[in-house]
Amino acid sequence: MPRQVDHEDRRRRIAEAVCTLIARSGMEAVSLRDVAAQADVSMGAVQRSFRTKEEMLLFALEHLTQYVSERAEQRIAATSTPQAAATLLSHTLAELALLDEESRREAHVWLAFVAHAPASEKLAAVLHDTYGKLHELIAWLLRYGQDTGEVAEHLDPAREAHALLALADGLTAHVVAGHHSSATALAILRHQVDQLLETPPGHG
Repeated sequence: MPRQVDHEDRRRRIAEAVCTLIARSGMEAVSLRDVAAQADVSMGAVQRSFRTKEEMLLFALEHLTQYVSERAEQRIAATSTPQAAATLLSHTLAELALLDEESRREAHVWLAFVAHAPASEKLAAVLHDTYGKLHELIAWLLRYGQDTGEVAEHLDPAREAHALLALADGLTAHVVAGHHSSATALAILRHQVDQLLETPPGHG
């Protein structure tokens, strides 16, 4: 058992090293030698942990998506008292869009993986699965808002969740590119959430 624990810990360290290299210099900077140096392990240790570079990248992407998803879910569960749907939606979308300074590295890495997806069917499949899970999370929050009476019943949670996820994802790129500040992007998300929470006449 100890060797298994050490093995998984080493895989996570290598995944962190991959993300650090991508954030610093892009996907092209990920070589076995540089990953080993960044993770402070031997090249042999990297090769024993992952059979191919693609397998290593896949694990790093899964490591990143799990981290982001868990952080968003922790935000939802952070209080023992019920929160308004608007608060939950805004906070969750901000987490998924990686808007704060602490998330800047993850934003760079996420966009690098998205850009690389057309060249790797396996990476694209992981991203497809991840987007599906994030969509379900947002749709669940919208249904929660309908249950509390904050979101109009006539709205389709699945359709609105697609739009919100696309907006959050697009804002990630806009902030990284310098088109929007984090504060402006957050305001855009909050405005969109407010639009959904405004019940039209006759639907209240």
